[in-house]
Amino acid sequence: MMEMLIPIIVTLVGAATPILIAALGELVAEKSGVLNLGVEGMMLVGAIAGFVAQFYTGNPYLALLCGAFAGAAVSLIFAFLTLSLSANQTATGLALTIFGTGLSALAGAPYSAKPIALMAPLFPDMLARDPFWRVLFGYSFPVYFSFIMVAAIWWFLKRTRTGLILRAVGENDHSAHSIGYSVVGVRYAAVVFGGAMAGIAGACFPLLLTPQWAESMTAGRGWIAVALVVFASWRPLRLLAGAYLFGLVMTMELYAKAGGGVLAIIPSELWAALPYLATIVVLVLISLRRDASTNAPACLGKPFMPAN
Repeated sequence: MMEMLIPIIVTLVGAATPILIAALGELVAEKSGVLNLGVEGMMLVGAIAGFVAQFYTGNPYLALLCGAFAGAAVSLIFAFLTLSLSANQTATGLALTIFGTGLSALAGAPYSAKPIALMAPLFPDMLARDPFWRVLFGYSFPVYFSFIMVAAIWWFLKRTRTGLILRAVGENDHSAHSIGYSVVGVRYAAVVFGGAMAGIAGACFPLLLTPQWAESMTAGRGWIAVALVVFASWRPLRLLAGAYLFGLVMTMELYAKAGGGVLAIIPSELWAALPYLATIVVLVLISLRRDASTNAPACLGKPFMPAN
């Protein structure tokens, strides 16, 4: 039983980690009052940047850094259009996803099907030899980074003055502006942070999951990350549970395709669609709750227009 359970857990963690990292970045952006639907596009740009860096340097940490810079750079386009020019956030986010998808496909064309090395586990192999310890120490850096960021973002939002300012900007931008805080500046910082996190999440795909470039390799995970923020009611700890719930569904899909006994009864096409069907079902159920929007930032998606 343990021999089968351990690989499932390891696969689950790998599937959930990119979604969790991207969703954490989107949560911070939304807490500031900005709805960025371009997560999928930023993840794809981060994925190709991380792949190219790993392909030429063989340094996975540099690859993650390049992914973060690429995601942050693309997010600045969104920030400029929505915060400086007051463009519609929903439309701009969708355009950013289309832009990121096309840019990554164009940049990745010369690298199609070319292999790279997967990122090695963070801890020494001797700690991962035993199946039990493998569950704790058998992962690479991004997995532990995601756990650290869950705790760090929770602490930042709940226990720091800067986090309080960010939440104030998201809840009542005019009040925050009236007492001297730069609403646009805070939102720029939050959007860039969300872009960097999305870029890191995208870079995780070639570094952790598929060691070669494939067009649109994130396969819609960015949309799941956006929905997960709503599913988690804008709470980092719930975000962790939600990411692993969706990761479990994706893991079941992989084992069903591999002929996983009872799981193979359901067609593989349905398993592939389950994460996205689950996203729709979760959002519908949340919308039916009377308190569904109580934790949503009051200014989410609304442009800031300072009074003259």
